[in-house]
Amino acid sequence: MQPHDFWQEIHPPLTFERQPTDGHRGFYPAEFEDGRQLRLPIRELADGEHALASLIINQAGFAVEEALCSSLAEKVRAFEPEVVVGLPTLGLTLASGTAKKLGLSRYVPLGTSRKFWYTEDLSVPMTSITSPEQLKRLYLDPRMLPVIENRRVLLVDDVISSGRSIAAALDLLSSCGVRPVAIGAAMLQTDAWREKLAAIDLAWPDRVVGVLRTPRLERTETGGWAAE
Repeated sequence: MQPHDFWQEIHPPLTFERQPTDGHRGFYPAEFEDGRQLRLPIRELADGEHALASLIINQAGFAVEEALCSSLAEKVRAFEPEVVVGLPTLGLTLASGTAKKLGLSRYVPLGTSRKFWYTEDLSVPMTSITSPEQLKRLYLDPRMLPVIENRRVLLVDDVISSGRSIAAALDLLSSCGVRPVAIGAAMLQTDAWREKLAAIDLAWPDRVVGVLRTPRLERTETGGWAAE
């Protein structure tokens, strides 16, 4: 596949082998709950022996984006969210689409760009697995406080991996007196995030909802990639 061909099509169940004997090559077939498959590119990690399946939702075809938002909305509906809060940058695409699928009229975006009317007390430091050396600040627009106060908040990010971005968002919302009813993501990438969120509150890992789940991969003897 060409790099621009990823994330453009959802395939029927069992189109691709779930656990090929010589490992996955070139892509990993992540599965929706109903068995439909989405080919994700495999990104080799720095050690050369491990890799992760990657999802960049704002490069996805509209049909794929629609499917991810629809699936997440159905999975979180039982939590009865009244407002969706999205994490920048890629989480905003998913948050907006999920809010629409839930029948909401708007969503609340967090940001890393400080507007002149923002205040430092409504911000926290943040790093992510994709930019671990880049320390940013996560901001809530002060004008959005009345939208989330005393509401059932769903916190959304595109991919949850290390849990650092979600932990920062939980810290920011906590400073506003807001405790989300659930956390949603298009993809849960490994289970590394569970320890990070459990350290904040043991209840959080059980309130995380993902559409897709992907493992950390390790290189096989034949040069493919298999779940660790």
